[in-house]
Amino acid sequence: MTDVAVHEARPETKEQRSWYWYDWANSAYVTTTATVLMSPYLTSVAKAAACPDLADGAVCATNLIFFGIPISPGSVYPYTVTISTIVSAIMLIFIGAIADRSTQPTRLFAGFAWAGAAAACLMFFVSGTNWQLGVLLVMVASLCLGASMVIYDSLLCRIANENERDRVSSKGWSFGYLGGGILLALNFALDLFHEDLGLDRATSTRVSLLSAGLWWAAFTIIPYLGLRHITGTVATPVDRTAGVLGGSLTQLRTTFRELRLYPQTLLFLVAYLFFNDGIQTVIGSSSLYGIEELKFDETFVLGVFLFVQFVAFFGARLFGRVAGRIGAWRTVLSGIGLWTVVVVVAFVTPQRATTVFLALGFLIGIVLGGTQALSRSLYSQLIPKGREAEFFSLYQAMERGTSWLGTLAFGLTFQFTGSYRWAIVVLILFFVVGGLLLAKVDMRRGIEEAGNPMPVVV
Repeated sequence: MTDVAVHEARPETKEQRSWYWYDWANSAYVTTTATVLMSPYLTSVAKAAACPDLADGAVCATNLIFFGIPISPGSVYPYTVTISTIVSAIMLIFIGAIADRSTQPTRLFAGFAWAGAAAACLMFFVSGTNWQLGVLLVMVASLCLGASMVIYDSLLCRIANENERDRVSSKGWSFGYLGGGILLALNFALDLFHEDLGLDRATSTRVSLLSAGLWWAAFTIIPYLGLRHITGTVATPVDRTAGVLGGSLTQLRTTFRELRLYPQTLLFLVAYLFFNDGIQTVIGSSSLYGIEELKFDETFVLGVFLFVQFVAFFGARLFGRVAGRIGAWRTVLSGIGLWTVVVVVAFVTPQRATTVFLALGFLIGIVLGGTQALSRSLYSQLIPKGREAEFFSLYQAMERGTSWLGTLAFGLTFQFTGSYRWAIVVLILFFVVGGLLLAKVDMRRGIEEAGNPMPVVV
């Protein structure tokens, strides 16, 4: 093992407290827009474009034509996420390489965050039949969210040592669910009383989309100010005379060439691709599934998501404590098993089965934040020092809101079967494959290969 110092866990620092706030900021968009509202809303706009005279509750059998390709209105949102992720998978890798060489990584992070927030605010203008505007804005917001998260996640390695990251990452995720839950509660109240306020359902939804963008922009100020003193990188893999762009391209070529030297890191990434795609698709499609397949009212589904958010706050903290006892690797494996149970229960849930749907929401809340938070801290242990943003760009291409294999499978299954029930059961494969691959990851060997200190509990 490389001769490195093992650090003791410290009391919470000022930088860590500032860092938490970006989870709080962007989770408003992830929860209100990407998870709950935009999927069914964009679907309704696409249906209005394809079937303008469609009666309430009727099935739209007419396809939209996009560059000569027939697309079912019900598949527009899953396909949008798929395309945005393919674009992100290419661009985020370059962004990560540039971020590692940037002298002001926090400024770069905030710039992407505010650009994404602007796209989120502009979703207010998606109405009538202009589903194309919605597709464009979702893609821009998704890319900017992913880019900001590349740099944000990489800062975890700078503000927390190897024995602090499970705690810090879990608390950040729990902060996110609390912040996202508070805004969702306000939007739930708006949806509930929209008629009393003189608004129709579509307008109240658009106001909620706007609020998520404003929340994202406003609270990004806190981590920007609290972390702005973090400059440069802890190591420079290539000659600075090559410049930011030239040096970044050189660094990027080196990354792919040297990735084979970190086989456990590579294996973790492949495992994460599968099980995180499953998680992201369940999260992103669950409101669509509840409304379109299980026939619940949109207000009820919004209320269930509000319930899930606050359960997830405690779930993330619980998983962080469990990881402190048995290790993050074992805890994440257990979480993947619970996600498989979630999909099976969702598949067999009858229409309008309120109690079962609430129980399902509780289970999702328990496992939701903990699995993702601990995956982030696990991966941070497998990254060679000085390459944080670059390696996190590979991770972020498969992170929240950028799943593509799962959404593609979900969208194609619905396209051919016309059933969201069969579309969601396909996701079991992603959890099974991801869990089996993660079980093969040797964390101790991977940490040694990366030259990082070994945490007390792996």
